[in-house]
Amino acid sequence: QVQLVESGGGLVQAGGSLRLSCAASGRAFSSYRLGWFRQAPGKEREFVAAISRSSDTTYADSVKGRFTISRDNAKKTTYLQMNSLKPEDTAVYYCAADSAQAVGPYRYWGQGIQVTVSS
Repeated sequence: QVQLVESGGGLVQAGGSLRLSCAASGRAFSSYRLGWFRQAPGKEREFVAAISRSSDTTYADSVKGRFTISRDNAKKTTYLQMNSLKPEDTAVYYCAADSAQAVGPYRYWGQGIQVTVSS
């Protein structure tokens, strides 16, 4: 079982930056694939970014060039650096994890953290 705890959310003005952190329990963190998702009010949860066990990254087109996902295996933490924030980035952000060998949706999810971008 893996537990994930997000931190670093809050209120920021458009154009500002935030860094989300997601701390994980479990011994096999370095072998996990990790992801960030978000859900805005009245919308479906959507993919934001992912990082593989070898630190290959993928991004949604809407955040490419503005957001950066990273991982620190020694700290069992993944980060989402968000720059040039826009009001449309307002959402609850979730981190997710699963073993690199797993196929399909992530099995482990954090509780979510609010990010609000004011115009």
